[in-house]
Amino acid sequence: MSSCVLPSPALAGLHVFERGWLSSNNVLIPGADGEGAVLLDSGHSVHAAQTLALVRHALGGQPLVRVINTHLHSDHCGGNAALQREFGAEAHVPPGSWDAVQAWDEERLSYAPTGQRCERFRAHGRVEPGRTLALGGRHWEVLAAPGHDPDSVMLFDALHGVLVSADALWENGFGVVFPELEGERAFDDVAAVLELIARLPVAVVIPGHGAPFTDVAAALARARARLDAFRASPARHARHGAKVLLKYHLMEEQAQPLAELRRWAGATPLLGTIWQRHAARGEGFDAWFGALLRELCEGGALALHDDGVVRNA
Repeated sequence: MSSCVLPSPALAGLHVFERGWLSSNNVLIPGADGEGAVLLDSGHSVHAAQTLALVRHALGGQPLVRVINTHLHSDHCGGNAALQREFGAEAHVPPGSWDAVQAWDEERLSYAPTGQRCERFRAHGRVEPGRTLALGGRHWEVLAAPGHDPDSVMLFDALHGVLVSADALWENGFGVVFPELEGERAFDDVAAVLELIARLPVAVVIPGHGAPFTDVAAALARARARLDAFRASPARHARHGAKVLLKYHLMEEQAQPLAELRRWAGATPLLGTIWQRHAARGEGFDAWFGALLRELCEGGALALHDDGVVRNA
């Protein structure tokens, strides 16, 4: 992956790295007046070498002093450790995740419940909602964005109308609302964040996944429609979340024997929770897992080959 074509002059001077779906997008903000550059989000650990190459090229010899994470799902902070080793960059995280990072509590950080992996890193500062960060000659407001993740934040440059939305808003939706999968009410949080975005003078959105876009009203309409559908059928959202977990795991692994994938699924606590809460009455885990896998294969996301499951490009 490389820097994407900028859809708006508001992004001039920023380096936007549009990544594949295993890794979140990254935004490199060059430093002004010798302050050093800052990277927003760092992708997945599987792509850490690619992240280093992209950042090194864009820096042009400038130091990378800080990595700011919008939230700590593995696709947004998996490159932190490599960036700290390579550049000595400090990591700044949302305040609600601070203690879990310092203790490296993989339960609270979501890696154990979701069966995902993330290389351990150390946090040096908090990205506090309500504060304004001076980065690269721009002023970025830190906005709380709970829903997809209760501790997630967005960054907004009001002067240029640039919103770094993370997984709160994509051009065609938003990220899985993970608290809902565990029985916590969070759809209202998603709705509130969408309303917040609608009130902002946004010219261009840099989402957590997908290309930057300028038709914010259309994206908000699609997101609201998606949210309404999930509110009407929480089981539909839960099934979507389960398939996302399976697909994401295959993006990490690329391919896996079917029996091994079944063992991983059975040992992943969040999948077990979704099955217990939302599977049809009397539907065993194996039948439920098999149906999810068939749907992913029928949709073209995965494929079965010689008793193995592979991720389709």
